[in-house]
Amino acid sequence: MEIAPGIRRLGEGLVNVYLLEEAGAVTIIDAGAPGQWKELLAELAAMGRTIDDIRAVVLTHGHSDHIGFAERARRELRVPVSVHEADRALATGEVRPTRDRVTKGPRPRPLALLGFLAYSVRKGMLRIPSIQEVATYGDGATLDVPGAPRVILVPGHTAGSAALHVPARDVVFVGDAFATRSSLTGARGPLTVPQFNADTLQALASLERLAELDAGLALPGHGEPWRGSLAEAVRLVRASVPSLAAATA
Repeated sequence: MEIAPGIRRLGEGLVNVYLLEEAGAVTIIDAGAPGQWKELLAELAAMGRTIDDIRAVVLTHGHSDHIGFAERARRELRVPVSVHEADRALATGEVRPTRDRVTKGPRPRPLALLGFLAYSVRKGMLRIPSIQEVATYGDGATLDVPGAPRVILVPGHTAGSAALHVPARDVVFVGDAFATRSSLTGARGPLTVPQFNADTLQALASLERLAELDAGLALPGHGEPWRGSLAEAVRLVRASVPSLAAATA
């Protein structure tokens, strides 16, 4: 579906993949689930594009639900896949994700959790191939891909979690720096899910870099677009973890 001119999203908001188009060329932002490959082909057709127009896959971080079809794109389309240098080993499967063992999040709700598990089975998320070759980028870099996103490091969800700012489109792809839908509880609105973070305290502190950003549209890895003040989104995310809100204000 079209989110804004030149920006499309695959899926219905549970696991998001974005297509960023510039002058007929396409950058894929995050690669979701392996089973979203068919959605990718359909969305490209709706844009009047084909897989031959894809120039790059850029990952906001290295978690498995963001690298789903990245290796297939790299291998079959011969396009580069890139991630922040601190998440390279995570994306290639050399290390396993780190989980926050200190901060407690809301208790999962059975219906929401079952829904996400069912989606995972349908979309092939139980066996996600690691990326065999990955390029890396650093904080502050402007990437040489369609759309020319600028990297903003926001560690905490993972060590290399990054937001990708495209000033010309007034948009920032925030990855999982914050979500607007929890796959564990079904909650909506700007939030974080401590169970999936490496360090929730760090993740909340990192949001200050987004609060100061001039962008009218934020696109998360999970949930619907956030339109409006990023400072307000950050306030709501911090409020979603009451025990840490004061420490990161």
